[in-house]
Amino acid sequence: MKSLTASTLHRIVLVISGLALVAALTGYDSDGRRTVSLAPKLTSVGPIAESPADGPLTISSPAFDDGAPLPLQYTCEGPNISPPLTWSTPLGGALVVDDPDAVGAPYIHWIVIGIAPGPGNVLNGEIPRGGTELLNSAGAASYTGPCPVSGTGVHHYRFTLYQLPGTPQLPPELGGLKAAQVVAKLSTAQVQITATFAR
Repeated sequence: MKSLTASTLHRIVLVISGLALVAALTGYDSDGRRTVSLAPKLTSVGPIAESPADGPLTISSPAFDDGAPLPLQYTCEGPNISPPLTWSTPLGGALVVDDPDAVGAPYIHWIVIGIAPGPGNVLNGEIPRGGTELLNSAGAASYTGPCPVSGTGVHHYRFTLYQLPGTPQLPPELGGLKAAQVVAKLSTAQVQITATFAR
C-alpha cells in the first residue's frame, strides 16, 4: 500500500510539473489567441567577450636588461646570432625586431610568426618553437643583427612580441616593414624590450 501511494504521489508531481511547464510556455498571438511555444526565447546579449588568457604577455632576455646595451655577439661586430629570449604568449604570437633609429624607415632585423601559445624560450641563435621566419629588411628569412652606420649615434633595437592568435597566411614574398606592419595590425596586444647599440 505504501509503494502504491508513493507511486501515485510521484505521478501527481509529474502531472503538476508538466502543467506548470505548459503554463509557462503559453502565450498569446497578435489576435489574442492562446499559443504554446516549445522553443525557448533567445535574446541577444551582444558580443561575448573571450575568456581571459591564462597569463600575461611577457618578453625578456637573460643576455641584456631592458634599455641596456646589446652584447656584441648579437651584432655584426660578433657572430651576429639572435639573443636568448624568454616569453609568455597565452594565445600565440609573433616577434619583430626593428631599429626605429635607422635612416629612412624602421629597419626590420627579424620577423618570426606562428610562435606557439604558452611560455617559451630560445637559446643563442634559435628560432621560437612553431615559428616561421619572414624576410627582414636585408631580404633574408633570418636574424640580421644590428649594424648601424658608424657615427650615427645610439640606436635602439626593439624586441616586440605581438599577441597573434593563429598563424596569418601572408604571401611568401611579403617581408620587411610591410610584413611588420601587417603583424602589428593583426595583433591584439604587444609587449616590448629594448636594447641599444652604437658603433
